[in-house]
Amino acid sequence: MRSAGILMPIFSLPGKYGIGTFGKEAYNFVDFLKKSGQSYWQILPLSPTGYGDSPYQSFSAYAGNPYFIDFELLEENGYLMKSEYSVDMNFAKIDYFSLYNNKFKVLKKAYKRFIKNPDERYYHFLDNNKFWLNDYSLFMAIKASNNFKSWEFWDNSLKFREKEVIISAQKSLSDEIEFYKVLEYFFYVQWNSLKSYANDNNIKIIGDLPIYVSYDSADVWCEPECFYLDENLKPIEVAGCPPDVFSKKGQLWGNPLYNWEYMRNTSVPYEWWHKRFNYALKIYDVIRIDHFRGFESYYAVPFGDEDAVNGRWCKGPGVQFFEILKENFDKLPIIAEDLGFSTEEVRTMLFKSGFPGMKVLEFGFDEAGNSSHLPHNCIKNSVVYTGTHDNDTIMGWLKTLDNSKMEYLKQYVDFKKEYEINWSIIKSAFATNSDTVIIPIQDYLGLDSCARINTPSTLGKNWQWRIDKKLLTDELAERIYNLTALYGRIII
Repeated sequence: MRSAGILMPIFSLPGKYGIGTFGKEAYNFVDFLKKSGQSYWQILPLSPTGYGDSPYQSFSAYAGNPYFIDFELLEENGYLMKSEYSVDMNFAKIDYFSLYNNKFKVLKKAYKRFIKNPDERYYHFLDNNKFWLNDYSLFMAIKASNNFKSWEFWDNSLKFREKEVIISAQKSLSDEIEFYKVLEYFFYVQWNSLKSYANDNNIKIIGDLPIYVSYDSADVWCEPECFYLDENLKPIEVAGCPPDVFSKKGQLWGNPLYNWEYMRNTSVPYEWWHKRFNYALKIYDVIRIDHFRGFESYYAVPFGDEDAVNGRWCKGPGVQFFEILKENFDKLPIIAEDLGFSTEEVRTMLFKSGFPGMKVLEFGFDEAGNSSHLPHNCIKNSVVYTGTHDNDTIMGWLKTLDNSKMEYLKQYVDFKKEYEINWSIIKSAFATNSDTVIIPIQDYLGLDSCARINTPSTLGKNWQWRIDKKLLTDELAERIYNLTALYGRIII
């Protein structure tokens, strides 16, 4: 069935308090999606941000980002007073340093009110999520008591989780542990309310599941046997991408690699992954798996290298991994992010999995006309994008094209107004044979590189863009609706 959606990170939503939240503006955006005839809202990972403010480098594969908790909703629940959070942080771009210094102070006040008389749903939440929540809240409490240093720099007794020391920490840090549990409860309640509202309006949420977890995470600290570490719990090799035309020294992500042999031979094969997917399917309707090709083979870089030049390719678990997972689920609604360096083996794994892959038009427009990302080459079982969160906006990307590529693009999309070229390219995405089309909201708005979400292999200016609420007009919604209807992508 043909359908359409919009890519908009939660953090990019408008609002008064420094970052997008699960509050009023999120509900307004659902209304905008409905008026636009859309079926999907694609977001980026909801996890707490760590190094470089990236949602792909998180302290947990399960936890939610406390920054997304909405103050006004907490006030409605009686956990805050207006005077306690009225500081205006309505920045055009996200200032993570200010968020860190201000938001937790307010959340602490809400916690102190809530914990005096927790409701029954809280205890139900604790019981249902104890398989990850207890370890995560302990991890964060210890991290806070160690000036938020990475766990690799903790005392060895904590680093190696010696039983008596862990028991002692659970007692001495009990209040801080409870604080992190309550934050996750606030997140859980507000997110589920928003998701239910979206679903009630026939909008499904496409979530993002990063293939790797951060080394500085509760996941690695608590289950080091699942990762490729030495006897001192240091990574032996780490994740990355090889050198290419975009990056001469490759990309050094630094995430620890999985011990796939161990994972395959647990009492329930790939039990670690089964729990992760099971949880993700509770908070999302569809899962986009980041770096899907890493399940076929992954690039391993020696730990300590300053770049990714000396990496090597290693075999992953392959399609058998997904065949085993499917045995435990009625269905696996997955979008496979199969971008980047591809091989026949990767394409075979994608085909056998049955999952739709991704097509990105910014990768397709070259004079040879052979790219699988060109609109007329997009297959039915795929999701087509103008660009992703790692790409420049359409209007920014256009400025990077040489004369021959620009001429080819002009002939292909046949636009008549220079400032409307973004709509011409969007139309070509809608006209493809792909089952689903997802357009970043910046491309509908014709915004330039200032609205770019992320530039891979860079630090300091990513994950900061926020939309001006004045841009989400009824006129824009009507135009998107008409386009969606024209190409038969409205699901009744």
